[in-house]
Amino acid sequence: MSSQIDILENEILEKYQDVLDVLLTDHTTKKNILWATNNYSELGIDYQYNKQILPKLITGSNGSLITPRIQKDKIIQQSRARNMAEVFTPSWICNAQNNLIDNAWFQKENVFNREIKLGVSGRNWEVNHNKIIFPKNKGWKNYVRDKRLEIACGEAPYITSRYDTTTGNFIPVNERIGILDRKLRVINENVNTSGEWLKAAQTAFKSTYAYEWQGDSLLLAREAMLFSFIENYTLKFNKEPLVKSIKYIAYIISWNVWQMDGIKGVIPYSCVEKNNVSKNLFGKNETNTIKCLGCEMDNIKKHTGIYCLVKDWSTKDSTTGKVGRRIRFIDLLNN
Repeated sequence: MSSQIDILENEILEKYQDVLDVLLTDHTTKKNILWATNNYSELGIDYQYNKQILPKLITGSNGSLITPRIQKDKIIQQSRARNMAEVFTPSWICNAQNNLIDNAWFQKENVFNREIKLGVSGRNWEVNHNKIIFPKNKGWKNYVRDKRLEIACGEAPYITSRYDTTTGNFIPVNERIGILDRKLRVINENVNTSGEWLKAAQTAFKSTYAYEWQGDSLLLAREAMLFSFIENYTLKFNKEPLVKSIKYIAYIISWNVWQMDGIKGVIPYSCVEKNNVSKNLFGKNETNTIKCLGCEMDNIKKHTGIYCLVKDWSTKDSTTGKVGRRIRFIDLLNN
């Protein structure tokens, strides 16, 4: 198993100033993302499921605390599968399903790669290394801008395939099959200057969305996307991007890949019961507990929890004047 797949928080802290803080940001609550798992609770009160993930808790001597699922203890893997329905999707399935999306978009098959069988039950892919040809009515910029969402993303294998989810082997940049990997490949093939590349890459990240419940998986997803940016830029220009460019991509990621209870559309564990205290006929206090209507009625529009915000990067926010209008995720859903 390649050591390249585990992105170390200590490395981010040392090499890229303030970037780890950005990757841990939750823009809905204006705090940090939550652990939202009990897997680390034995380490103390700061690691309880409802506590924020702070940089100091995952760096220094704890710099190897958060690891990809493939490197986690088998018992922990089973526990997460049982308690949170966490499962891994083999990379070849991610590829096959992403291919279906692109088959429809390009109106032809095998654009980025050709799926191949290995033995009786194995699967893989063979990359098409020729420059991608686009339909007459669509160009590469249309593809980069096309909005895509991975739901309950885990470590985001559908978005970027930095490593094989079944073997843990590192996948070279030119062999990757994720949604974002394909967008970055198209940019690499059509842009040759650093400034244009960075602008196009920012568009690619702004059009790629995902959400996840568990904080450690969410951080891994964000890190994987960030390092895919760094690795693609390095491959293209034979040097790393400037820290300010890395930080801005991290900022986009922190908005577009957010923490959410996907059933309720709110921050995990944020629904609460309310107690109303009133005087009864005899002048004594009585407490009436009002439960969350959304939870009681299974109605996503009526939760008492904190509804998650996302950004529509194609517009400006009327309040701040900055690029990216903030909008509740549930307001994007059909009634």
